[in-house]
Amino acid sequence: MTSGNHAKRLIRAVQELSMARDLDAVAEVVRHAARELVGADGATFVLRDGEQCFYRDEDAICPLWKGQRFPLQACISGWAMLNRQATAIEDIYQDDRIPHAAYRPTFVKSLVMVPIRTLEPIGAIGTYWASQYRATRGQIEMLQALADATSVALENVQVYAELERRVEERTAQLAQANQLLQDEVAERLRAELLVRQMSLTDELTGLYNRRGFLLLAERELQVARRRRGRSLLLYVDLDYLKLTNDRFGHAAGDGMLVDAADLLRSLFRTTDVVARIGGDEFVVLASHYSTSEEVLTRLDKAQQSFQQRTGRPLSLSVGAAESSLQPDQSLEQLLTQADAAMYANKCSRRRLQAVG
Repeated sequence: MTSGNHAKRLIRAVQELSMARDLDAVAEVVRHAARELVGADGATFVLRDGEQCFYRDEDAICPLWKGQRFPLQACISGWAMLNRQATAIEDIYQDDRIPHAAYRPTFVKSLVMVPIRTLEPIGAIGTYWASQYRATRGQIEMLQALADATSVALENVQVYAELERRVEERTAQLAQANQLLQDEVAERLRAELLVRQMSLTDELTGLYNRRGFLLLAERELQVARRRRGRSLLLYVDLDYLKLTNDRFGHAAGDGMLVDAADLLRSLFRTTDVVARIGGDEFVVLASHYSTSEEVLTRLDKAQQSFQQRTGRPLSLSVGAAESSLQPDQSLEQLLTQADAAMYANKCSRRRLQAVG
C-alpha cells in the first residue's frame, strides 16, 4: 500500500470512527484499519480494565488473545499505557517486557504497540508480524494517529451512551408524568361527567331533568332539521299524583312517578330524549316513529297492560306536537303546543268521566 493509499485508509478509518456509536463499532474499525495501515499479520484492540489489560477484539491470521485479561504490569500493552508511549519491538524474544509464555503459542515475532490517549491511556492498539519486522517511524506515527482518533471515538461513545441514558431516563420520567397527567385528566373527566349527569338527570327516576332535556332535545332537533327529518314531542302528565300524595303519602307518589318513567323509557329508543321536567310532568322527543297516532295508541295500550299486569293504577294525559308540520318551530314552541294538547286531552277525559 502506497503512502497515498495509507493516508486515504487512515482518513476513512477516522471518518468511520466519528460515526461509531458503541464499543463494538469502534473495535470493528480499529482492528481492521490497524492491520491494513501497516500491512501486519494481526492487530489487537486492548482496553484498560482497572489493573488489567483486556484484549477486546482482534484481526489476525491466527487466534491471539481475544477475550483474555493480563496484569497491567505483565504485558506490553500495559507498558505502553503506563509509560504513555508507543513501542516497536523487532524481536519479541529479545525484549524483557514481553511475557514470552503468552507469546510462544502464537505466530508473533515482531510488534508495535501504541497507547490510546497519551495523557491518561485507556487502551492500546497492537500490530503483529509473523516474521521479524522493523516498523518505520511513519508506520508508528500512523498507528498513533489511529489511536488518537480512537480515543476521541471512545469518548464520543461514552458521551453518546450518557446522552442515551439521560434520554431514556427523561423519556421514562415524561412517560410517568404523562401517565399521571392522563390519570388526573381521566379522574377529572369522571368527576365532571358525574357532576354533569347529576345536573342533567332526575334523581328519582333516572330520566333527564328539564336542563338535560333542553340541552339534548335542542341538539336532536337541529340534527333532524339538517337531515330534513321529523321529530315528535310528547308532553305527558301523570294523573292523580297530588291525590295519591295526600291520601297515601309521598312514597306512594314517588312509586307512581317511577312507574311512569319506566313505562316511557321502555316505549322509546335510547336515542330518543325522555325526561321528567318537573313534578308530574314528563316530555319525550322522538325521531324514529311511523305516525303520532301510532305512538299515542301504543302508549295507551302500554298503560292498560301495565295496570293489568301489576294491579297498580297508572293514568297519563298526553299531548303531541310534530316539528315536520311547522319546520321552523323552536323547541319552546313545540313544548307549548304539546302542553296545550296535553291539557286539552286531560280536560276532555275529565268531561267524559263526569258525563259517565
